[in-house]
Amino acid sequence: MELKFTDENFESEVLKSEMPVLVDFYADWCGPCKMMAPIIEEIANEYEGKVKVGKLNVDEAQGTSSKYRVMSIPTLLILKNGEVVDTIVGAVPKSKVVEKLDQYK
Repeated sequence: MELKFTDENFESEVLKSEMPVLVDFYADWCGPCKMMAPIIEEIANEYEGKVKVGKLNVDEAQGTSSKYRVMSIPTLLILKNGEVVDTIVGAVPKSKVVEKLDQYK
């Protein structure tokens, strides 16, 4: 199950995470984000215990969104040890997300 990240919990849930983290920057009104939602949910279930997967609503968490310079959504960031190690922008096939994640788990 994917987690909900916010400006308030981003540091504790993402930056201080012991495992790699996939953050889906999205908005409720974004069509491509809705296309990615089932893919993110599948990945969250398949990688449970190996990669922390969560969503961050850019309208609700503007501080974190601007800190990471998220200009278009969906944007997926992969973080490891508190550092961004990879970025995916736009709606992409599940295979592309999995291919990138597998490098860091």
